[in-house]
Amino acid sequence: MYPTRLLRAHHGEKPSLTGFDVRKYAHSAGQPRYDPWERAEAWRYTGQFSRFNRFRGAFPGLGIATVAFAAYCGYEYMFLNDSHHGDAAHGEGHH
Repeated sequence: MYPTRLLRAHHGEKPSLTGFDVRKYAHSAGQPRYDPWERAEAWRYTGQFSRFNRFRGAFPGLGIATVAFAAYCGYEYMFLNDSHHGDAAHGEGHH
């Protein structure tokens, strides 16, 4: 094993060529006191664009289609029931 591999394994990651440490920079920056774009971005999550309204608009017509399908299933069950093709009819003449 090469000695350089031992040194790299000991440090865990490659050192930066410039000496700039991203973790130290992020830690020193912290959270900004004021976000200048906060007001400009707020409209994206309120009113017409709230999470509920975005989900509701994802499937237009789903509610109407569900009610229509349920009504058709009820109509088929009540009025289109074909009683002369019961289980007993299949056993008599068909072998």
